[in-house]
Parts: sequence; structure tokens; C-alpha cells
Amino acid sequence: MAFAELEELKNHFKTHTRMREVSAHSAKVHTVDWNCDGRKLASGSFDKTVCIFTIESDRLAKEQTFVGHNDSVDQLCWHETNPDLLSTASGDKTMRVWDARVKKSVATVNTKGENINITWSPDGNSIAVGNKEDLVTFIDARNFKIKIEHPFKFEVNEIEWNKASNLFFLTNGQGCIHILDYPELTTVHVTQAHPANCICIEFDPTGRYFATGSADALVSLWDADEIACLRTFSKLDWPVRTLSFSHDGSMLASGSEDLLIDVSHVGTGERITAVPVDTPTFTVAWHPRSHLLAYACDDKDDGNRDAGTVKLFGLSNE
Repeated sequence: MAFAELEELKNHFKTHTRMREVSAHSAKVHTVDWNCDGRKLASGSFDKTVCIFTIESDRLAKEQTFVGHNDSVDQLCWHETNPDLLSTASGDKTMRVWDARVKKSVATVNTKGENINITWSPDGNSIAVGNKEDLVTFIDARNFKIKIEHPFKFEVNEIEWNKASNLFFLTNGQGCIHILDYPELTTVHVTQAHPANCICIEFDPTGRYFATGSADALVSLWDADEIACLRTFSKLDWPVRTLSFSHDGSMLASGSEDLLIDVSHVGTGERITAVPVDTPTFTVAWHPRSHLLAYACDDKDDGNRDAGTVKLFGLSNE
């Protein structure tokens, strides 16, 4: 079954793919994410703004721009079930929540450091924000009050809840995955996932698996219940910076400084397709209902035509 699915996906991407792009920001795009119904895409940028797009006939149309942060928007995430609520983490030492219906920020939470990552619990009740000093701030998403400020004694790279919202995962600079129960935040498990810096983590839509990406250029696929590594993907040559599972859990996209985004089959580990890029990729996000990948690349060279650009690969109408 897995091999039949693999061949079908390979054929699909050979014959039906399109690439689209839209100029979104005046500087590098750090983060992209789809809302839960797939009707909106958000991007956050070094230019301090957040752009909201709607998708029309496989094209992105800019709907609005959120202004309010005083520093780079480094990561964002939507509410898992409310298609209008978006949270952002910024270097200006704040976390903001935006409502696409009223087109403005509805909450601002001041934190103790320059924020670099953010995750909204699947049950919608909590938001966690991590900063450059390895402090994670837990916020009650019902009243936007800080519940806990938890410092860690190791380099925290990325944070994520499991689908039940009762376990909190962190990747660290020593290649480990730390798992804490929530809201108690006591450590329940630590596993050595990679021999090098463990950079990113992502759960698949069903919650059965999660994947980690590392400075060793490997992606590891894990059973979320057993915390057992099922397989590794070794398609890239540079540290893996970003991961995203497709809506059906069949594909895993990974980005790095390689001049391609790898799209591999979760069931077999084989490459389905590779998306060519001109510069390193630091954010990828599959659409929640179709095989459509949003991504953004670095603009490290002055005058790069891709500066501030958000791109799409695949088809939304399949």
C-alpha cells in the first residue's frame, strides 16, 4: 500500500505541479503558516509586519498587513480550530494575538526576552513563547495572562505540544528531545535524538508521529506514543531548519541551506520530489487540506529578487 501511494504521489508531482509567488514584505520572511481551514496564509518578516493572504484559484492575494511589532517577527502560529486567531513572537519582547476579522491585535503580552519561537496548544487554551535566553513563557490563551515562566539550563531550539496538549516537547543544542508533562512541567522523558544540535520538531496532523531535524542534516521520524525512532531521512546535506507534514500525513517536507526542499514519503522514507530554490529555506508549511506547500527563502544577498517573497508549490484544487 505504501509503495503504491508513493508511486501515485511521484506521478502527481511530475505532471500536476505549479509554482506561484507573491511579494509580501520588504525584507526576509522568517515564518509562514496556514490557518486551520486553509483559507488564509500568514507570513511574518524581519520588516516587523505580518501579512495575511487569501488563496484564489491557486494564487495568493494579499488581504491585509498587521503592524504593531517593533522588531522582527520570528515565528507565528494560528489557533488550531479558530480560523481567525493568530499569534506572533517577536524580538521586541512581546507576544501578540491578532484577529483577522477585526484586522488588529487583540492582545499583547510583554515577555522577558527577545522571542524566537511560539506554539499554540491544540486544545486552544495555552500559548508558549521561547526566547533567546532559553526561557519559555506559558500564557493562558483565554485571558492572555502569563501562567508560568520556565527557564531551561540548556539551549532550547523549538517547542511543540502533542495533540492531546498534555505533553510539551523541546529540542535542544545537545541533540536531545525533552518531554515535559503539562501543566506541571516536570520532565517525563529525555531521549538522544541526534548526535548534533536538534533544531526543529513537528507533529503530523493525526498526532501519531513527530519528526525532528538536526544539524547532522538528518530528519528523524518518531512514534509519538512509544517515543521510538521509526526511520531517518538523509536527503539533505545541510542542517535541517524547518519541517512540515502534509494534511494526510503521507509526506514530509524539510528545508535547509540546500538549494532544494526535500519532500519525502513518510511510509517508506523515499523522496517524492524536490522543490528547487535559489537560497536557503527556513520555513515551510503544507496546506491543511491539499497538497500545496507554502515556503519562503533567505534574502542574504543584497538586491535578491526573492526578498520578502512567499511561494507556493503544488496545487490546491486537486
